[in-house]
Amino acid sequence: MSKMIFLGPLYDYIYKIYAMKINHFPLIRLSFYAVDKAILYTLFFMVLRYIWIRIKKKKTYLSREFGLAVFAFYIFLLFALTVFRDGYFIWQFKFYFHRPLSQINIIPLIETFKLTKGQSLIDFFYNLYGNIVWFVPMGIFIPALTKKHLGFSKVVLIGALISTSIETLQFILSTGVTDIDDVIFNTLGAAVGYLLYFVGKWIKMRIKV
Repeated sequence: MSKMIFLGPLYDYIYKIYAMKINHFPLIRLSFYAVDKAILYTLFFMVLRYIWIRIKKKKTYLSREFGLAVFAFYIFLLFALTVFRDGYFIWQFKFYFHRPLSQINIIPLIETFKLTKGQSLIDFFYNLYGNIVWFVPMGIFIPALTKKHLGFSKVVLIGALISTSIETLQFILSTGVTDIDDVIFNTLGAAVGYLLYFVGKWIKMRIKV
């Protein structure tokens, strides 16, 4: 992995103390790198967004811009954790366009149920609930940040397409297991997120009344 730009000193400090004490420390390392990359690209996004607003002379609000920045950070973090794990820039990755399609699992829930027979159920719970939880913000941010609030079906479709793009990139870059279950659970997470957004909006309207 490349050297971290922002969180290097903090990571080095934690590494010296906990590297030999935590069995899953590589996961912590991956998380640090992912957050570091998300910070970098969120800053790029904010600069480009500022330039766009100045050029177009668009009227905007601080709350909306803050929401967009948080959403951008979330998207960059999601892709950094799942796809772009070993580098910061596109030229640092190797593409595998000739991988056999047989390596893609297209049979729903088979691989997930296999995890229930492992030595630990941690992998099963993470694969199931983790994939759902990671996409809940997707279902909240998309309708909240669009000027014309998108409906349930469109938000769920967007979540499914983003999940499919992640699985496709994982296959091409060989940075993860491409599995239809991930798309199913991610899409479910987007649906749950939209329902939470809808309930929150309804409660907010009731309070105003």
